[in-house]
Amino acid sequence: MGQLALQRVSPLASLPRRLPSLPLPSSYSPSLLFATASPRPRRHGLYLVRAMSSHIVGYPRIGPKRELKFALESFWDGKTAANDLQTVAANLRNSIWKHMADAGIKYIPSNTFSYYDQVLDTTAMLGAVPSRYGWESGEIGFDVYFSMARGNESVPAMEMTKWFDTNYHYIVPELGPDVEFSYASHKAVDEFKEAKALGIDTVPVLIGPITYLLLSKPAKGVDKSFCLLSLIDKILPIYKEVFDDLKSAGARWIQFDEPILVMDLDTNQLQAFSDAYSHMESSLAGLNVLIATYFADVPAEAYKTLTSLKCVTGFGFDLVRGLETLDLIKGGFPRGKLLFAGVVDGRNIWANDLSASLKTLQSLEDIVGKDKVVVSTSCSLLHTAVDLVNEVKLDKELKSWLAFAAQKVVEVNALAKSFSGVKDEALFSSNSMGQASRRSSPRVTNAAVQQDVAAVKKSDHRRSTEVSARLQAQQKKLNLPALPTTTIGSFPQTADLRRIRREFKAKKISDIDYVQAIKAEFEKVVKLQEELGIDVLVHGEAEVKNLLFEIFYSLVS
Repeated sequence: MGQLALQRVSPLASLPRRLPSLPLPSSYSPSLLFATASPRPRRHGLYLVRAMSSHIVGYPRIGPKRELKFALESFWDGKTAANDLQTVAANLRNSIWKHMADAGIKYIPSNTFSYYDQVLDTTAMLGAVPSRYGWESGEIGFDVYFSMARGNESVPAMEMTKWFDTNYHYIVPELGPDVEFSYASHKAVDEFKEAKALGIDTVPVLIGPITYLLLSKPAKGVDKSFCLLSLIDKILPIYKEVFDDLKSAGARWIQFDEPILVMDLDTNQLQAFSDAYSHMESSLAGLNVLIATYFADVPAEAYKTLTSLKCVTGFGFDLVRGLETLDLIKGGFPRGKLLFAGVVDGRNIWANDLSASLKTLQSLEDIVGKDKVVVSTSCSLLHTAVDLVNEVKLDKELKSWLAFAAQKVVEVNALAKSFSGVKDEALFSSNSMGQASRRSSPRVTNAAVQQDVAAVKKSDHRRSTEVSARLQAQQKKLNLPALPTTTIGSFPQTADLRRIRREFKAKKISDIDYVQAIKAEFEKVVKLQEELGIDVLVHGEAEVKNLLFEIFYSLVS
């Protein structure tokens, strides 16, 4: 595999605006902030020596300088062609794989890149395109794909909703008994081959069939009570075609993301999960199977169902948010199976407490077996920032507390090496100092706040009057209808508001003028709500929202 040039990327946040295609500069490589203490893996014979077992669930894809965002916007605006967008995307994917390979990660994911979201990619793979988009057959291209995501001049987009409890969204599949599924996107196989051409053996990642169906909704005209899981027998043949193609391309592993298992699934849903994977068992022969869960604890019944599957080689769990799952593992884990232990937090920007994470891994050693533990992230790193090297204005103290995606990759590998007996003492010492600094810093621990919190009594958590009395008083005062309307929170920050704020900061207007301008904005939005017949009014947060951002910004600048 040779010495691979490091590169790194950032999460797919908002998607708009464009530039001509921007291939990543060949000189770009991600900062491995721990690189002085963690040298890159060395070649011994024909093989790259890596940490014992390390894995990344997924990685940010927007690009170190938001290349994907700009390329998408440029394509959507008609300024660049599809091949320009594809070039940017390919460069980003290659940089991600090379970054992880060079950092020493053993199980590197592929098919985690997306032009929009991973559920929409699965909809394309299954050919589950609503009829209004005019697609009939063949490989799904950008025109249909982005029409589903964004709509076009003649049809609206499909519904968008939150991806579990994150700030990411996905396009909700519209399904029904008459949907005809077909293998309509070969993206998973194409990206596996793309990585293989670089000399990197990856783990193709698919949204699992049960998560896909349970995150879908009945299509328009389909009864709301329609059982989405009744479609499982229709989609599994498509999954099997993907498996066959991946095996033909040389894949040895496959990862199913089944985060739906952290939800409270009923007995029938868990049985459907078990049946689906049992049904796929023969098709998966020749592949090592990893099922990854994340974002929360896996309930006991779901854990039992999952770990009872015979066709699975490894199970991935979020051990950052899943402390009860950790107890379940300690209470029993299937012999001979791999545990992908998600101890590096994929949902924040803080450096991991490496010593604490190592203790968690060591606590699993006698239960799972040292050679069966794979160090992983708690979820995809899609949900964190990209690379600390880009934060050139942060002071040294604050920077020592942080780890973005590029640094979390290094943390995973450092923990895997340490767990296998090769501890990087310099790295762990530096990390420990950073953890201690953050705990004791007045920037984090405000003495006045701590004093106020300590003074809170149990009685302060209870109202002095019963809820029934409060409801009666509220109704007497407000006379609200059974279903009152409200806008909940903030109104848009207008150009005038921004101008007034700039002038106030530049001391071009007085305090009195500024307060009067804000009050005038309050009056304007209240009047608008009254004219619209809104029942519960808000003042629009013309000033409060901005102040909150400024307060938080002042603590890190």
